[in-house]
Amino acid sequence: MVAKGRFDGRTIVLDGPLDLPVDSRVVLQVEPEAPISPPLEGSLLEWIEANAVDDPALPSDLSFQHDHYLYGTPKKPRK
Repeated sequence: MVAKGRFDGRTIVLDGPLDLPVDSRVVLQVEPEAPISPPLEGSLLEWIEANAVDDPALPSDLSFQHDHYLYGTPKKPRK
């Protein structure tokens, strides 16, 4: 059986219902429908430099508190 859907950042949301009994156990093999991005050319540092974002709307503690902003965990205390 093949089912299509999308990933919303936390869960996989299927495009439609599956013909399975409720509470059926399943095994999923997840594959992107299309390549997410082209293969990188050059070094990772070159890619970071070319794609860096300097936006004053971003929190100044984004790198330190990334779990808070991504997953809603409590902020870590500063040392």
